Amino acid sequence: MILYVNGDSHSAGAEAVVPYCYAQDDHLYRALGRKPHPDNERASFGCLLANKLNAILHCDAESASSNTRIIRTTRDYIKNEGAPDFILIGWSTWEREEWLLNDTYWQVNAGGIGHDWPDEIKERYKKYITNIDWIKCKKQAHEAIYNFHNELKEQNIKHLFFNCYSDFNNQDVLNWNDCYIEPYDPEMTYWKWLTNQGFQSSQWYHFKADAHEKWADFLFPHLTRLL
Repeated sequence: MILYVNGDSHSAGAEAVVPYCYAQDDHLYRALGRKPHPDNERASFGCLLANKLNAILHCDAESASSNTRIIRTTRDYIKNEGAPDFILIGWSTWEREEWLLNDTYWQVNAGGIGHDWPDEIKERYKKYITNIDWIKCKKQAHEAIYNFHNELKEQNIKHLFFNCYSDFNNQDVLNWNDCYIEPYDPEMTYWKWLTNQGFQSSQWYHFKADAHEKWADFLFPHLTRLL
């Protein structure tokens, strides 16, 4: 069985054990680039769920990921590797975008300009940050994720979605076929739910390994219901 996990830093287990978001932040793992740090990935809810299910984990999560990247890389995995037994996705914040420049995808968000960005991306970012329409971003994300849900459903690929930090409050309620954990409830995002359980996050809103274990326990019956 293959459990495929995608998402942003939360699904990557950022800071769960060691204070890194990307593997390359640790000199021992620079060759892994923007992939999750191995120590953090092993403590992530995705890895814990894979162990519970006796499954092989394939984690495509990347810190600072946009939802566009999540959908693109998930599609690429299905195209190149075939459909996994189950797809688990924790969606990122709605304002994040993915820009392609010279065959490189750049992930941008409202958090600021990246130090390694080329000048063309930095200039484009200045216009992006001053013109963000948060309501429009939420609506577009709602539509894109719903279309992707139906895409997976048509391919008979079992999947479960949840919101990591943002939610779809005030959007039209759609039928997700029980494949999305309370998408319209602000109290049921990954971050809010764990915070209400008494867990404290870092300044970057990341949780330690014990919170990942709690979330894995919460997700487990939802996965087994859909399998």
